[in-house]
Amino acid sequence: MTSNDLSDSAIFPKGMEIPEIFSEYFSGKVWLSMLVDRDNEFNCPIGNVTFEPGCRNNWHKHPGGQILLITGGRGYYREEGKPARELKAGDVVEIPKNVKHWHGAAADSWFVHLSVETNSQLGSVEWLEPVSDEEYNKLK
Repeated sequence: MTSNDLSDSAIFPKGMEIPEIFSEYFSGKVWLSMLVDRDNEFNCPIGNVTFEPGCRNNWHKHPGGQILLITGGRGYYREEGKPARELKAGDVVEIPKNVKHWHGAAADSWFVHLSVETNSQLGSVEWLEPVSDEEYNKLK
């Protein structure tokens, strides 16, 4: 398996490419498979998210926080005011409530994580500005 091919090691279904209405919040193609629906008694939706190489999401915040469980590929996570953190399978990122951040694939690798939205009853994600190419390209 190369870093550009995760098909032989996928743990969860890749899902469908995200609807066009949400594509404005990502720099490339991303796929989503909801493993635990938003409308459940646990207030904890869980999605399997797959980013193509070089794709990242916009800066954003979760009112209830978020946990990322990295299952494949290589990517990055960055909180506002802190340096970016390189991520690989097995890494866990705990993101506190309302912390501005972004995450996505490395330029040369697919990236897959489980997105656990904690305390979802506190509200939906707040999408913010895109991550600039200049900022992202510093991570290579």
